[in-house]
Amino acid sequence: MNQIKQVHAQIILQGLTNQSLTLGKLIAFCAVNHAGNLEYAQLVFDQIKEPNKFMYNSLIRGYSNCDNNQVKAVLLYREMVNMGHSPNEFTLPFVLKACAFQSLYWVAILVHGHGIKLGIGSQVCVQNGLINVYVVCGLLLNARKVFDDISDRTLVSWNSMIGGYSKMGCCKEAFLLFKEMRELGLELDGFSLVSLLSVCSQNSCSQVGDLVMGKKVHDYVLTNDIIPSVTLRNALIDMYAKCGSLGIAMDIFNEMPKKNLVSWNVVIGALALHGRGLRAVELFEEMQAGRNRIWPDEFTFMGLLSACSHSGLVDEGRYYFERMESFFRVSHEIEHYACMVDLFGRWGLVEEAVRLIGGMPMKPDVVVWGALLGACRIHANVEIGKLILKQFLELEPNSSGLYVLLSNLFCESHRWEDVKNIRKLMNDRGIIKCRAISFIEIEGRVYEFMVDEKGHETSSNIYTMLDQLTDQLRSIGYSCNHLISSFDAEEI
Repeated sequence: MNQIKQVHAQIILQGLTNQSLTLGKLIAFCAVNHAGNLEYAQLVFDQIKEPNKFMYNSLIRGYSNCDNNQVKAVLLYREMVNMGHSPNEFTLPFVLKACAFQSLYWVAILVHGHGIKLGIGSQVCVQNGLINVYVVCGLLLNARKVFDDISDRTLVSWNSMIGGYSKMGCCKEAFLLFKEMRELGLELDGFSLVSLLSVCSQNSCSQVGDLVMGKKVHDYVLTNDIIPSVTLRNALIDMYAKCGSLGIAMDIFNEMPKKNLVSWNVVIGALALHGRGLRAVELFEEMQAGRNRIWPDEFTFMGLLSACSHSGLVDEGRYYFERMESFFRVSHEIEHYACMVDLFGRWGLVEEAVRLIGGMPMKPDVVVWGALLGACRIHANVEIGKLILKQFLELEPNSSGLYVLLSNLFCESHRWEDVKNIRKLMNDRGIIKCRAISFIEIEGRVYEFMVDEKGHETSSNIYTMLDQLTDQLRSIGYSCNHLISSFDAEEI
């Protein structure tokens, strides 16, 4: 920039400030180049009486890449049109990129129409920009219509559409595109594969058999001799862990030639998910050992504290929670407090959980209170549960799950009057309990069940087996509470 400023000074001294080509190149460098200065580009632009299309395009591109001022790109686009300049294929993609950053879907729709009117709406770079902005704004039908209209799709087109389906949890649609790409002989890149693995990791994908699909993606990587990046390996670890195959996830992690912070965060979170708290603690210590130590962040501690909670490692949880700020300089966020409340609550330290909430520097949210309420139900602490009700009525007055938790707490404690009050409160507010759905995958086929489900062709055999399991549990001293399950299923 020092050299550019010297050149600019010479332009002024030589009386060349009317040379649009020279000034255009100057603005382009300052606005687009990573060594440039967008503010300086704007200052030069403001001194020009009649900026041309190239200058507008350069500034729009610069602002579209700016983290905190993308709206300026849209405003420049409007100014450019008002000044009589027709946008081209170098204008619209960056305007659409700015719209995506700011979720300005209504502006994107106007830009889409303008592009069609100008005859550049069919340019693949414009169409890819449209797909991206519609995906970001959740308008998948719009994105798919644009995608279907592209005559010569690029890899960016496919990636954007698959990424959109992944983001919205549309598993079936994402894998249909994956299948279509393979049939067309198109090679998938890391972005496509990571998006597909992300789809597999989502709970909503239970309808299509996420582990089966995830293995197909992994097989594609292996059979096509793709050298997986760190990001792709991280996605594979996450997919296998969330689909129940922790062993395969750990094998991939252990075989990684290079690990980044995300790798460690993913595997610690995977161990937490599977109740392997001690191993998660060991890995946390391992990631800081040796010459290649990796400093943890807030996500590392979320996984670590969750692992401590699921495994009953109370002392370890306290220790790492205290060292977060004192040693690692990682601020306590509300998610970390929720993990600690869950840890204390699960293992009977309800009063300590209450004291922790009382000392929080921020206002507790519904997740924190929900963790405490779950603890109250486990340990039959009705009085604290009733106090939590007041907080819920402020934060989540229409959440059926919270009311059901409270009603079950009162029911288990035989507080029938309180149970009636909760039911009356739900009726008065028009709150209806959503029936829970469970999924199980057997040999690639996914079965769906609801409470008291009797529509499956083998329901009689299933309930016979459940009765046998219940008898075996009773024989070793387990007391089954039929009252609560009946209350959940029928009364609420």
